[in-house]
Amino acid sequence: MARVYNFSAGPAVLPEEVLREAQEEMLDYRGCGMSVMEMSHRGKVFDGIIKEAEKDLRELMNIPDNYKVLFLQGGAHQQFSAVPMNLYKNGKAAYIVTGQWAKRAYQEASRYIDAVVVASSADKTFSYIPDCSDLDIPEDADYVYICENNTIYGTKFWELPNTKGHDLVSDISSCFLSEPVDVTKYGVLYGGVQKNVGPAGVVIMIIREDLIRDDVLPCTPTMLKWKTQADADSLYNTPPAYGIYICGKVFKWIKAQGGLAAMKERNEKKAKLLYDFLDSSDFFKGTVEKKDRSIMNVPFVIGDKELEAQFVKEAEANGLTSLKGHRSVGGMRASIYNAMPYEGVEALVAFMKKFEEEHTEK
Repeated sequence: MARVYNFSAGPAVLPEEVLREAQEEMLDYRGCGMSVMEMSHRGKVFDGIIKEAEKDLRELMNIPDNYKVLFLQGGAHQQFSAVPMNLYKNGKAAYIVTGQWAKRAYQEASRYIDAVVVASSADKTFSYIPDCSDLDIPEDADYVYICENNTIYGTKFWELPNTKGHDLVSDISSCFLSEPVDVTKYGVLYGGVQKNVGPAGVVIMIIREDLIRDDVLPCTPTMLKWKTQADADSLYNTPPAYGIYICGKVFKWIKAQGGLAAMKERNEKKAKLLYDFLDSSDFFKGTVEKKDRSIMNVPFVIGDKELEAQFVKEAEANGLTSLKGHRSVGGMRASIYNAMPYEGVEALVAFMKKFEEEHTEK
């Protein structure tokens, strides 16, 4: 069977070149006689894999030397707890709630600290990013938290909040490596890799070193202490070794494509094709305010649940899979991450045009 165009929000499409390389190395990684799945994470071979992956990521993102890179387990959800625990000083933090994942992070933080919502777009079903230029941030807040790209609702912070001197913590799971980023504007960036970087099971943390401390919230589990993981170079326990290996291959693939500037250009071109069609259609409708649209996740609706279900079914029959919207919002959603080729979006738009013609009264 031919490979489909996979619009899943995550786990998501990976570069075919990466999958073929991994296939070739499955039984014997570079002459060592075993698979990466089988080797010790303490051995020289894997040590080379993880160090090279970190080196390539640092080059791609221009990560300063005073930031630590960690490859951990637990996904982004685990950091919903780890962030307030590790950054605990005054026991207070400001949260900007622009979707499901920021809301969950806020709810989890509220179990350990005084988490304050300083802005929210819940009033319009998270279809926009609120003005964050002059927020009422508590002076004693330990940090300001955002989810930078909203996978479910399709919004993106194109301008970072004014944190008024507080450290910014950003969940970048669904926009990771999609464009250049100034790491110095953040105290902490982190993301589950299963959307744009690799297979499920790895979370990558980029943390300014002064924020990696011993004096964390006393109840913080050993495994959730960033210092535990940083002191052990991500090898405190057995890491998600195969996932890290695939991430490393994706880093090299992105470098070969021209780096993050080239990724941004490609992604903007794909998104423009889809958004231009949505804006011109009287049948399909985008759900996000134009200025806040994500170039990674594009939600859209028809307004008729039966037709939407039919659209998803027929699209899948035509090799366009995973277009059903998140269960909390319905409709459709096309996730067009780095590895989605332009031809995939062309095929989607062509199918949407055909579907619209067939279901529009003449």
